[in-house]
Amino acid sequence: MERRGFLKSLAGAGLGLGMLPAWGAAAPAQAAGVEDCLAVVVDVDACTGCGACVRACHERTAARVPQPGSPIPVSRWGRDRKSDWWGRRSVTDRLTPYNWLYLQSCTVQTARGERRIFMPRRCLQCLNPPCVSLCPLGAARQRPTGAVYTETSLCFGDSQCIAVCPWHIPRLQAGVGPYLHLAPGYLGYGQTFKCDFCEDIISDGRPPLCVAACPHDAQHFGPHAEMTALARRMAEERHGDLFGLQENGGTCLIYVSSVPFRDIEASLLRQGLVSAGRPSLRPAGASLERENRLVGTVLAAPLAGAALAGLRLLRDHWRDKDED
Repeated sequence: MERRGFLKSLAGAGLGLGMLPAWGAAAPAQAAGVEDCLAVVVDVDACTGCGACVRACHERTAARVPQPGSPIPVSRWGRDRKSDWWGRRSVTDRLTPYNWLYLQSCTVQTARGERRIFMPRRCLQCLNPPCVSLCPLGAARQRPTGAVYTETSLCFGDSQCIAVCPWHIPRLQAGVGPYLHLAPGYLGYGQTFKCDFCEDIISDGRPPLCVAACPHDAQHFGPHAEMTALARRMAEERHGDLFGLQENGGTCLIYVSSVPFRDIEASLLRQGLVSAGRPSLRPAGASLERENRLVGTVLAAPLAGAALAGLRLLRDHWRDKDED
């Protein structure tokens, strides 16, 4: 390739790819219409902690998350995010790139004595997900069903989705994803993974695997409006509490419990059961400063795309030169 042609293609491809992230992120950034969304109601009082939902989810997840390359590239920018769960992919006591649902459990003191609480925890599938709105490459997306998923061909593991999620649900796995084929060590860290609401399954009208696997009728699946009515009715009948109906603007995962969630949250914190991959119930929220910083990142995405395209073309250019 001649020098002039190389520079021309570099500029053109850089501009084109630089526009791609903003274009890709525009459509998914809109909130899902509640009338089209599906939802799950979890009856915390009925959950026994049997783990059937975890096993069903883990089996599906194992086939979806690839094995990382070896060795995993080290970042040249001094920002080593080498989060490798491949050797620990059988772990199920927290959220990991290879485990998208786990049973959060704690002991709560109630008026009737001590009680063990079990809650299947996963992505809540926010109706207006900040991960979708603020992903700089448009990799986080949302289906009309409300399912929030990752377009893996666009995810470089920059982890903005983790930062803006009120519960920090997504988990990073290094050494996987498209960055390995472009500029490993310079752009990208891996990919983030989380529950995708079994988006391919529910689109066919079937319930998510975790719901279908529950042997105790502790999880219910259906249209969002019907599940909202069901959750409210259940809470009213037992003078209980709701979680997920209003948090972060509303979600597609609603918990019902006769024990107030503030008491469950206090017990989780007191017993040291909140950590990375073991989310709190209380939405952390994002400060205005953080939101402004993330918006700046999104606006800078075209520059990142141009740089990425440039590095790719430069690599191909020198490869062609070596072959000549």
